[in-house]
Amino acid sequence: MRVLLVGGGGREHALALGLASDSAVERVIAAPGNPGIAEVAELRAVDPVDPQAVAALAVETAADLVVIGPEAPLVAGVADAVRAKGIPVFGPSAEAARLEGSKAFAKEIMTAAGVPTARAYACLDAADTDRALAEFGPPYVVKNDGLAAGKGVVVTDDRAEAARHAAECGRVVVEEYLSGPEVSLFVVTDGEAALPLLPAQDFKRIGDGDAGPNTGGMGAYAPLPWAPATLVDDVMASVVHPTLAELRRRGTPFVGLLYVGLAITADGPRVIEFNARFGDPETQAVLALLATPLAGLLRAAATGTLAAHPPLRWRDGAAVTVVVASAGYPASARTGDVITGADRPGVIHAGTARRAADGALVSAGGRVLSATATGADLTAARDAAYALVDGIGLAGSQHRRDIALAAAEGRIRLPG
Repeated sequence: MRVLLVGGGGREHALALGLASDSAVERVIAAPGNPGIAEVAELRAVDPVDPQAVAALAVETAADLVVIGPEAPLVAGVADAVRAKGIPVFGPSAEAARLEGSKAFAKEIMTAAGVPTARAYACLDAADTDRALAEFGPPYVVKNDGLAAGKGVVVTDDRAEAARHAAECGRVVVEEYLSGPEVSLFVVTDGEAALPLLPAQDFKRIGDGDAGPNTGGMGAYAPLPWAPATLVDDVMASVVHPTLAELRRRGTPFVGLLYVGLAITADGPRVIEFNARFGDPETQAVLALLATPLAGLLRAAATGTLAAHPPLRWRDGAAVTVVVASAGYPASARTGDVITGADRPGVIHAGTARRAADGALVSAGGRVLSATATGADLTAARDAAYALVDGIGLAGSQHRRDIALAAAEGRIRLPG
C-alpha cells in the first residue's frame, strides 16, 4: 500500500511512524512533512491547503490511501478533491469538516442531534456578546467561531478580557462553563460504523497547574485510570452515533477522525467541542499504545468497510507525551534556535526545519518537539518521557513538569 500523508506537524510525525510500521505499507509519502517525518517517509513539496495540488500529487504518486492530518486542508476541501480522483481518503469533506471549521455549526448539529453540551449563543457583534456574557456569568467562555490552531478559546473570570477576545475574533460563540475533568476521545468512522480509540487527556495552558494562556497543547496521556468504566460506551451512544446520523441525514456523512472534546460534569459527559482530525498532542500518546496496524484501520474507514474491521488491539501500560515549546510561545514564538537531542526514539518533530547553510536542526514553530514514552503505568511513562525531555537542547525552551502527574498520584476527582 502506498500512503500519502498530508501535513507536517507533530500529529503527522506520529501518524507517519504508525503508518511506516504497518507491514501492509510499502511506501509513505509526506507532503510537506518535516525533518522527523523525513526519517520514515519520502517528502514532497506541496501547498497542503491547495485541493487540486494535493489531488494531483495523490495521482502522481499512485497513492492507495491519502491521510489528511491538519484541519485547514480539510476545511479547504482537500478531501473532496482527492475523492473526485477516485482515491480513498481518510478525512471528511469540507462540509462535514465544518464541525471544526465553525463552532456555531457544531452547536447547530449538536442541538439537532440531541447531544449533551453547554448552552451557547453565536454572537455577531459586541451587543450580542454583552448579552451572552451577562446571562452565563463567570467563568466566561468565548470561542472564535473559525479555525484558530487550538488557541481561539478564552476561559476567564475577567469580563473585560472576554469582551476583548470576542472583539478581536469577530464572530464568536459564547457558552456556559462546563466544570469537570476534560477528556479527548478519538473515533475512527466511515460515516456509519465507528470505532473509538483510547480516551486521553491533554493540557492546554502553557504553565504548570494550568496557569497562563491557552496553547495548541502542552502534553497528554492515555489511558485515564480515573475515568468511569462506561465512559466510552456512553459517549458513543449519546454523542457519536447521533452526530454521525445527523450528518448523514443532511447528506454530508463524516468519514475520518471525529475528535470529541468532553467535560465530565456532575450531570455526566458534555461536549466541549468537535474536531475533524486527530488531536495534537493526544495522537502521540494514543498511537503509542495502538497495536492494531494503523494503515489498515484508516483505509477501512476511507473505503466504507469499517464494520468488517477486527476489534482494536492495545498494548498494556500507559503513554505520556510532553511538548517542548520555543521561547515566547504562545504569544510570539522564537524560531531559528539550534536543537540537539532530537534524534532519539520517542522524540516527535513538530515545528522543526533544517538550516539551509549547514543542515543543522532548528526550531521553526511554537511547539517544536514532543517526547512520548510508554511504561507499565503512568508514573513509569512520565519518568521515561521526562528523561527524553531532559536530553533535548533548545535555548529558551519551555515545557510543563506536571503532565499526567495528578492522574498518576490519584488526585483527579469526578464531580458529584
